[in-house]
Amino acid sequence: MSKIDDQLFSAHEHALEKEYELCPKCGSELSVRHSKHGGFIGCNNYPVCDYTRPLVQHENLEAQVIEGSVCPECGHELAVKSGRFGIFIGCTNYPACHHIEKPGQDEAQAIACPVCNKGHMEQRTSRFGKSFYACNTYPKCKFLVNYPPVAESCPDCGFGILVERNTVSGKRLECPQKSCKFKRKL
Repeated sequence: MSKIDDQLFSAHEHALEKEYELCPKCGSELSVRHSKHGGFIGCNNYPVCDYTRPLVQHENLEAQVIEGSVCPECGHELAVKSGRFGIFIGCTNYPACHHIEKPGQDEAQAIACPVCNKGHMEQRTSRFGKSFYACNTYPKCKFLVNYPPVAESCPDCGFGILVERNTVSGKRLECPQKSCKFKRKL
């Protein structure tokens, strides 16, 4: 243990902190800096020079048109695009048409919303990363359930859907209405 070089572990001279490049603005040395949004490379002469750049250079994905695809809202072609939340499929007539295809979107498998009967239930993710199922006409209809919906009406109260829950005793179908106590094992 006495042969360990303490300089390797010092916070000031860490091997990954030095970049050994020169700033294109002022000619000073660049180093890895850290912020609440992650690491970046910045100039050591910071208050005078404000040069920064990201650690990883992401390639800018140009919109690639999908041949033979048609936007259901406006009739223009669809394209693979890159956005803030990753890659998605959207309409090429963007400012005028805001249509975006969601992954796994299948109209034949869609379960109708039991409250408004206009939209269908779709899986969404909360800001904490937990998934839930809500009506796709959200501002108008605020119905949601925390478990996967099943297109079967409740035999007790007649509500339009049941939810599938995984419990210790196994999978079971339940009515999402609080006033109804219907439960059935699968």
